[in-house]
Amino acid sequence: MLIGVLALQGAFREHQQALAACGAESIQVRRPEELEKVNGLIIPGGESTTIGKLMMEYALIEPIKYRGEKGMPIFGTCAGMILLAKEIEGSEQPRLGLMNIKVRRNAYGRQVDSFEEDLNIPVLGDDPFRAVFIRAPYIMEVAPGVEVLARHEEKIVCAREGTFLAAAFHPELTSDGRLHMYFLNMVKKSIA
Repeated sequence: MLIGVLALQGAFREHQQALAACGAESIQVRRPEELEKVNGLIIPGGESTTIGKLMMEYALIEPIKYRGEKGMPIFGTCAGMILLAKEIEGSEQPRLGLMNIKVRRNAYGRQVDSFEEDLNIPVLGDDPFRAVFIRAPYIMEVAPGVEVLARHEEKIVCAREGTFLAAAFHPELTSDGRLHMYFLNMVKKSIA
């Protein structure tokens, strides 16, 4: 099993470190031929408009969409969640549009408004998950079939739809590997 981490901008190295800590092998994905080698893909946090433009520039949007539609698991964190969304409030920026969610960008304010919070994520067990929110988005609406995994102050901050997983926060910035393990289990099931 090989996990790709989209490495155009943002916290891709931290995701690779988190995957290594979970015992998973990963590669950085910048070109369509690298994407072809992987069983799952993580789209990291960063600047969603920049990552979207770079995905277009590097001819990655259509290959990622195609693989996602064919069942390859994709995990989007922060900016990655925005890029997975079918709808982005007030924005026509490039996106994958794979997940039936509507998101609000920078919903918690600017960089100075970043914070950490313990979240209850039942699919990860009883212990709270320490979530790092940096210029975080949140999910405004979900379509039927989208499973809400976590909320912060009634706002949806983690969800799953089939083989797509989205988090408004940065699990790669903590030592808690449970969300990465959850994604790795999704990948295992998809290739079984």
